Amino acid sequence: MTDPTTPPSTSLPPCPTCGRPAVAAFRPFCSKRCADVDLGRWFSEQYRVPVRDEDAQIFEENDPRRVDPDDEVG
Repeated sequence: MTDPTTPPSTSLPPCPTCGRPAVAAFRPFCSKRCADVDLGRWFSEQYRVPVRDEDAQIFEENDPRRVDPDDEVG
């Protein structure tokens, strides 16, 4: 079993959140705190996956919530 208090392996890259050496038990992070900070950034949309314009257009065309202005409503 891996002990998170053991010195980090030299083959692991630094923690992407704080830059300290990563710990194998929390890979790629150095601690649970840094992993939680990263997850919070995803939840708050600070990180985004880039979308190409043509992908966005295809999504909008196939969106079932899309309202056609020519449709009669109500």
